[in-house]
Amino acid sequence: MIRSRREGSVRVLTLDRPDSRNALRPADLSTLRTAVTGTTESVIYLHGAGEAFCAGADLDVVSTLDDPAGFARLGQRVAATLARADAIVVCGIDGPARGGGVELALAADVRVATPAATFGEPGVRLGLFGAWGGTVRLPRVMGEGDALEFALSGRVLDAGEALRTGLVSRVTADPKTVAAEIAEGKPDALRTIKRRIRDRRDDAAQEDAEATAFETLVERYAPEIRSSRSTDGETHETDRTDAFDEDD
Repeated sequence: MIRSRREGSVRVLTLDRPDSRNALRPADLSTLRTAVTGTTESVIYLHGAGEAFCAGADLDVVSTLDDPAGFARLGQRVAATLARADAIVVCGIDGPARGGGVELALAADVRVATPAATFGEPGVRLGLFGAWGGTVRLPRVMGEGDALEFALSGRVLDAGEALRTGLVSRVTADPKTVAAEIAEGKPDALRTIKRRIRDRRDDAAQEDAEATAFETLVERYAPEIRSSRSTDGETHETDRTDAFDEDD
């Protein structure tokens, strides 16, 4: 079950099966995907109810699957929806995140843990692995060495080690405050930053898109930019008319 509510500029999505540590069934994944695509707020805050973030796929379902590849692809589509959403997705991890729970977190734009958060990929001990895009995103987030050791060993990382390896960017008692902090930004600027940082094209294509997006935002917010400038009277490097000559 997925609960959805609005808090200001933040859409709060709650994985709400606390008795099962928020383990995910196909219907839960489909509902989560629909909730993400239907969000109009600039920020999504994804978290779990109860004492866990998410135990991953419901193993009672996995053990009886007629189409395991189809289930994996459904999880991949949900993770891709999170990664490609216009909204900034902030994942708040409190308590255990295991298997697919880690993969949902990996698809988020920002991962924030409480001191009680733990992370693990125990599937290797059952003959499984993270097939919701985890083998793609994990090395991007943690680096190949840490990603391999984490996935191959099946060991559990605490919040401090998750922070050290880059699995989370912050550890705080209330991760939702990070979502609220991000929501203070201009929505179109937030979307642009997300698209540019997540752009997987070659460097030249990324830089061209970056310059175009920057121009669009400057033109849109020029009055606010001018009003916020320093009044110290100094001439900045970019005030020169030749500051952007390519031959400099």
